[in-house]
Amino acid sequence: MADKKRREFILGLMMLFVGLAYLWATTQIPRKSEGIDASFVPSILGGLCSLLGVLQLLGAAKLKIQPAAASAAKADYSTLWKTLTLIAAYVALLSWVGFPIMTMLYLIAQFYVLTPADQKPSWLLYAVVAVVAAAFVFLLFRHAFDLMLPLGWLDLQTE
Repeated sequence: MADKKRREFILGLMMLFVGLAYLWATTQIPRKSEGIDASFVPSILGGLCSLLGVLQLLGAAKLKIQPAAASAAKADYSTLWKTLTLIAAYVALLSWVGFPIMTMLYLIAQFYVLTPADQKPSWLLYAVVAVVAAAFVFLLFRHAFDLMLPLGWLDLQTE
């Protein structure tokens, strides 16, 4: 189990290093004097990655070393492959189907994949969360960041 503590510590150091390197790289991006500019989101991401690295290091420091017999956790590769397949399908269909619809479908499918086998899926809750999240992200990018995400099937404008 000491090996697990060492792995967690190394992971925390790597996350912290990547976050700090990312923050340093954002200093090379030209900045505007006021408002949100091109360095805003990368700065947030670098800060969050650094924060997660620090939290990972703190978690590794608090990790108790237990006897090897107590660790019976086994990786669920089925869920991993389903998630990777969903991500690949999302990326492949995003520009054709469009961000709002594809994001809703992806989130509902991912919620289902992550639902424990002994629990009944809450389809209504999944659908509501997916619709609200997709709409929020789409409107945030459109109005706050002034970026257009692909509409796909929802693009009703004629050329």
